Amino acid sequence: MIQAVLFDLYETLITEWEMGKRKASYSVEPLGLKESIYKRGWHARVNDRMDGTYPDHPSVLREILKEAGLPIDEQAIQLIHNDRAFVKSVAFKHIDETIIGMLENLKAMNIKIGLISNCTSEEIEGWFNCVLPSYFDDVVFSYQVKERKPNQAIYLTACNNLNVNPKQCLFIGDGGSEELRGASEVGMRPYQATWFLPSSAPKEISEFPKLRKPMEVIEVLRKEEESYGSQKR
Repeated sequence: MIQAVLFDLYETLITEWEMGKRKASYSVEPLGLKESIYKRGWHARVNDRMDGTYPDHPSVLREILKEAGLPIDEQAIQLIHNDRAFVKSVAFKHIDETIIGMLENLKAMNIKIGLISNCTSEEIEGWFNCVLPSYFDDVVFSYQVKERKPNQAIYLTACNNLNVNPKQCLFIGDGGSEELRGASEVGMRPYQATWFLPSSAPKEISEFPKLRKPMEVIEVLRKEEESYGSQKR
C-alpha cells in the first residue's frame, strides 16, 4: 500500500521553460570569462555544488575565476549571484494549476507528500514564497543534507523524515541526475514525469513508466488502492 509520494522539483513541479525557451536568463559577461571556459568550470563542479561542498554560489564563481587566472571581482560576483537568484525564482512565480490539483488530491487521500531536490541555496529562494510548501510534509534539499540524487542516502533520509518504508513510496521526477534509478535502487517505485519535457527531449529513459499529466499520479494511486483492496478480500 502506497503511503507517500516523493517528487523532484525542477521540471517536475515547476519549469524553467515556456514555448521552447527559458523564461529568464542571465549573463556571466561581467566576470570577464569566455562563456565556454565558464561552462566547463561550472559543469565540472556540479556534484560539489549540489551536495553542499561549496558553501554558496559566489564561492563557485571565485574558484572558476582563480582557475582561469583572472582577478576576483567581488562586485561582478555579487551582480551575477543576484541575477542568478532572480532567474531561478521566476519558475516559482506561476505554479501550473494541474500541479496544484494533483497535490490537493494527494492531501485529500491522506498520502504523505515529500520533496527531494538536487539544488543549491540560490536556486530555491523562490520556494519559500510560493504556494508549494503548504502541501508538503517534508522537503529534502541536497545542499542542506550534503547528499544528492542518485545516492541512496538522500532517498533514505526523505523516507526516515516521513516515517515510511521506501517500498511504500512512489517517486516522481523528470529523470535528470539518474534520479529514477536511484529511487528504484532503494525500493521506491519510480515514474518519469514528462509533462514539462519538450517533445524534442531525448527519449533515453525507457525502463521506467512515464506519466504525461500530473493527475495520472492520482490514477496510479487509485489503481494501487483497488489492487490492495482486492488482495485483502
